Amino acid sequence: MGFLSRIRRLMSGQQELTGGIAILAPVSGEIIAIEKVPDVVFSEKIVGDGIAINPTGQFILAPIDGTIGKIFETNHAFSIESAQGLELFVHFGVGTVELRGNGFTRLAEEGQQVKAGDKILSFDLEFLTGQVESLLTPVVLANMEDIKRLDKINEGHVVAGKDVIFTVQLS
Repeated sequence: MGFLSRIRRLMSGQQELTGGIAILAPVSGEIIAIEKVPDVVFSEKIVGDGIAINPTGQFILAPIDGTIGKIFETNHAFSIESAQGLELFVHFGVGTVELRGNGFTRLAEEGQQVKAGDKILSFDLEFLTGQVESLLTPVVLANMEDIKRLDKINEGHVVAGKDVIFTVQLS
């Protein structure tokens, strides 16, 4: 666990992890290796490690129980933190920020407590297809320094809010 994360956990009274945390798919679709996302920030794991999903459907759901941190003004990405201090970042597509929010609707608010499977954002897949460089949706762990073990699902179709995409053990 990183020094700052330890301090935050102590100061906030966050509960300590005793087992692994299951991360649910925030969007339905096909699992794609994070290294295949056409943006070096994700493919080279600069933001953190995780997976990407080639999306279907129309909603992005909370992948864990937690508190919504930041929802981008353009409604294409958000962060969420679990009670144990796990920090996740979900980012729909590559080039979506240039759409200035077109094709996305915010369904939750920053600071809101959510349960895994709650709707955070909706998207218009038909509109977005062909509008951006890629629809691949990275789901990354933003605080890798706190991760003791990460077990990823590397392939297959997942259903948002139902299927586990990876499990994490914090240090």
